[in-house]
Amino acid sequence: MKKLMFYCQHILGIGHLIRSMEIVRGLIPDFHVCFINGGEVIQGFKVPPEIEIVNLPAIKTDSEFQNLQIPAGFNSVDEVLEIRKNQLLEIFGQFQPDVLMVELFPFGRRRFSAELIPLLEEAKAKGTKIVSSLRDIVVTKQNQVRHEEKVCRLMNQYFDMLLIHGDPKFVPLAESFSRVDDLNCQVHYTGYVVQCPPEIQAMPTLRKPMILVSVGGGRFGHELLESVVKTAPLLQARLPHHIQIFTGPFVPDAVFANLQNLAASQTNITIERYTPHLLNYMQQADLSISMSGYNTTMNILMTGVRAIILPFTGNNDQEQTIRAKKLEQLGIVKAICSEDLQAETFAHKIITYLNEQPTAATFDFNGVDKTSACLRGLFQNQEVAA
Repeated sequence: MKKLMFYCQHILGIGHLIRSMEIVRGLIPDFHVCFINGGEVIQGFKVPPEIEIVNLPAIKTDSEFQNLQIPAGFNSVDEVLEIRKNQLLEIFGQFQPDVLMVELFPFGRRRFSAELIPLLEEAKAKGTKIVSSLRDIVVTKQNQVRHEEKVCRLMNQYFDMLLIHGDPKFVPLAESFSRVDDLNCQVHYTGYVVQCPPEIQAMPTLRKPMILVSVGGGRFGHELLESVVKTAPLLQARLPHHIQIFTGPFVPDAVFANLQNLAASQTNITIERYTPHLLNYMQQADLSISMSGYNTTMNILMTGVRAIILPFTGNNDQEQTIRAKKLEQLGIVKAICSEDLQAETFAHKIITYLNEQPTAATFDFNGVDKTSACLRGLFQNQEVAA
């Protein structure tokens, strides 16, 4: 069985980790997988027992993407990156992968070049196949021309394949990265990576009918959560729904406490940090209220739930706005902005949308299977020659 080493660095939300884990879960039949997690460990996050997982000293960022934050006991980001670099090279030498798969880099995460470039150099020297795993829309930069030039140089220097986890009929990569045709490696669209529902025997009894509210990892989206809590009394008088909020595992304690205090006298709302069963909740909800990150959006599209989405716009990031506007134009979701979060306005939008029926999505959702097929294809000529 071929060996695959997968590097994933999540620094703000948990979307990169969720998508990456779903990919390697689908690779288990064909590859022995070693998964490298560079972000914080999430309590309750399920990892298949067949996957070896290594948690590096965790690096994260603030909500404005201005500063990298390191664990206690270290003196600087450079020190942590040096330690992690040596760890990565040691793991590579011990595991000896046939494929090194790197999530997002070099389209993003270039602040981690100090640990990744030596790893790529080692993999190239050993003849390991190197693959970049990329979502459908990438973040544009202030100097986009220079950014794209650097991406092309690194891709053409190190990578054998680029896998774009999206559907070009909906969002071609060229809309956020103009130089796709200048890449010399293989380039494949896999379709969207979607989650399979986990085992449901451990789920609590759901209170229905239900409005589900979630904001991914919880480092941002606090304005949306507070608005839902403040709107809940207006909804209680007009709707029989119970509101189930998941704040995300990384929500600051002060924010979580404030939400609980605001909801203390309300009987139609439950607030929890995290569940591994979010997809199961979404399957049974009458309405989902969320941001429009990749994984949450895929859950919305797969379940067909009515969805109101508020795009994240921090750090001048347009990824979620692009996705939300395109989906709204197709009649699949209802997009809102900060101005819509005033309680009376928000309540009206929620009540109105519960009486509408969204358009069903018809995108390619075979991202996991096609990723596996593309990776197997890296070795087909070698096996035929042998």
